[in-house]
Amino acid sequence: MSQNTSSDALSGLAPLLRVRPELQYVCHFGAQWASPHPPERDAWAPFHIVTDGACVMHLTTAGRSIQLRTGDVALLPRGSAHVMHGVTTSPAASGPFGIKGRENGAILVKSNTEGETTAQLVCGRLKFDHAGQNLILSALPEAVVVAAAEREDAFHIRRIIALVKEELDAARPGAAAIASDLASALLVMVVRAHIEAERASDSLLALLGHPQAGRAVVAMLEAPGRAWTLDELASVAQSSRATLVRIFRKSAKVAPLAFFSEVRLELARRKLAGSDRPLADIAAEVGYLSESAFSRAFQLRYGKRPGEARHGLERKSLA
Repeated sequence: MSQNTSSDALSGLAPLLRVRPELQYVCHFGAQWASPHPPERDAWAPFHIVTDGACVMHLTTAGRSIQLRTGDVALLPRGSAHVMHGVTTSPAASGPFGIKGRENGAILVKSNTEGETTAQLVCGRLKFDHAGQNLILSALPEAVVVAAAEREDAFHIRRIIALVKEELDAARPGAAAIASDLASALLVMVVRAHIEAERASDSLLALLGHPQAGRAVVAMLEAPGRAWTLDELASVAQSSRATLVRIFRKSAKVAPLAFFSEVRLELARRKLAGSDRPLADIAAEVGYLSESAFSRAFQLRYGKRPGEARHGLERKSLA
């Protein structure tokens, strides 16, 4: 997949990837250390930026460890439980490690050493308020790691990471706001890097990897309540109807309007799982004229009534 192809798709996708970053702390660790992170709730996705040294991210549920080095960015799109720890420390180690926190005027600094460090990180989380964002990020794997040393855009990633570190270390007025905006830019780069590196095996990401189909999918996510026609989607995609249908059938195994129906129901399922709002309101937001029509479509797709989906959200593929 060419860089231009992915960039075209992401240019339309970028507005949906605007997030509310929360930079939680800067870490300066030496020798032995471990920092457990419980699972996140309510559409928060933790991230870790390694600004110096090396460490390990252990995915608790999967039982898998990923080594991170200077310039690497790690994102956990579904808020999975994990442990960040030193290269020579077990993820199960409980300490004590002497980790203390102090405010530097811009952010909390956590450290267990006054001397040389083996790892320095900027840690935080991203809040996805738009249901379409949650759908996009759920199509990514449990952990996405952009290894700065191995990417074509490594230079840009390193520059952004360096700017984040400089702003937070200097703690000048506005440092936290500037660092947050830079973190938002990093998110788009992480998604782009994953699409390019993995060639988007997931149907949603595969469609976003096409400049034409990507524009159509973004339109669906931005306006799920609109009664899109194939002609309208083809116009947004700047393609012919036949071309758009061919791309969707190849990447998602379904036609564009059938994919749109899947998008609507998936967005509704996530809205149901994340709130106690009236069923009729959610049905209307995703384009159903009646609660009964929505309930029938939902049960046909997921094998359960909408009310039963409020207390559990199991990830399903769109195709």
